[in-house]
Amino acid sequence: MKIFNLFLTLLFALFAIVQLNDPDPWGWTAMYSFVAIVSGFAAFGRYHQYLIYLGIGVVLIWMATLLPDFINWIKIGMPTITGSMKAETKYVELTREFLGLLLCGLALGWHWKGARRAKAIA
Repeated sequence: MKIFNLFLTLLFALFAIVQLNDPDPWGWTAMYSFVAIVSGFAAFGRYHQYLIYLGIGVVLIWMATLLPDFINWIKIGMPTITGSMKAETKYVELTREFLGLLLCGLALGWHWKGARRAKAIA
């Protein structure tokens, strides 16, 4: 579990760094950095449940704002969102953002489960 949490730390730190050249870097850099930090603490058995809850809450609210656009992307037949790095249409950018938040949510869910397991053992 420690190795996987270290992997998540590195992965989300890299995600945060890549966001620095994005047109709207601050929210994304903060979100990915937050997940990297939570993952780093988890790698050493340090779980901060309230921070995990806060992160999950932010992710869910942010995803809710993007959900209509994600559903619209599905309705139009899920055209490729990987054709180029530049988001040429609105649905490409918003779908990528939704999926990025989904990754954050999955990682934080993993840490929530780890925190519950650690609490049960203690």
